[in-house]
Amino acid sequence: MKSVIFASALATAAAFAPAQVGKTTTALNAFENELGALPPVGFWDPAGLSDGISQEKFDSYRLAELKHGRVAQMAVLGYVAPETYRFGYDLVPGEVSTSDIPNGLAAVTAIPFLGWAQIIAFVGTVETYGWFTSPTGVIDLPDDILAKRQTAELQHGRVAMLAVLELLRHDAQTLAGLDQGYPHLITGLPFIYDN
Repeated sequence: MKSVIFASALATAAAFAPAQVGKTTTALNAFENELGALPPVGFWDPAGLSDGISQEKFDSYRLAELKHGRVAQMAVLGYVAPETYRFGYDLVPGEVSTSDIPNGLAAVTAIPFLGWAQIIAFVGTVETYGWFTSPTGVIDLPDDILAKRQTAELQHGRVAMLAVLELLRHDAQTLAGLDQGYPHLITGLPFIYDN
C-alpha cells in the first residue's frame, strides 16, 4: 500500500515539473518571419505543407491563399448583400429580374444561361485586364504600411474562407429542410430585415 501511495505522489509531483521545450524544425524557422505569421500562434502549419519546400513554392502557396481569400471575401459579400438589397434590373430582359433570384445556393439553378454568360464575361474581363491598379502595377505605400495592409488582407481572407464555408453549410442545411425554422439566412442580424 505504501508503494502505491509513493508512486501516486511521485506522479503528482511529475505533473507539476516544468515541461521540456522542444526545438522547432528548420522548415518552420525558414518562414516564421513571413507576412501572416502573427502572435500568439506565429507561423502555423499543422499539416506540414511547408516542410522542405523552396521559397518559390512557399510564394506560390501564399499567392493561392491570397486568391482564395479574395474569392471568399467576394462570396461572403455575395451572400450578405442580397439579404439586404436588390438592384432590381432585368437579368434576362423581359423574363427574369434580379429581384426574382433567390439567395444562396438556390440561385445556382434559378439563374438562366444568359445570366451565367454575363457573370462569366465580367469575371473574365476582370481577370484579363485587372481592376483598379496603380500605373506602376503596385500600391505606392511605405514598406511598413504596405506590410500591415498585406497582413490585414491575409487575415481578412482567412476569416472569409471560414465564413463562406459556414454560410454554405447553413444554406445547404436549409435546402435540405434542416433549417430549424429560421426565416432568413443571416440569423444573427435581425435588424437588417424589414420585419
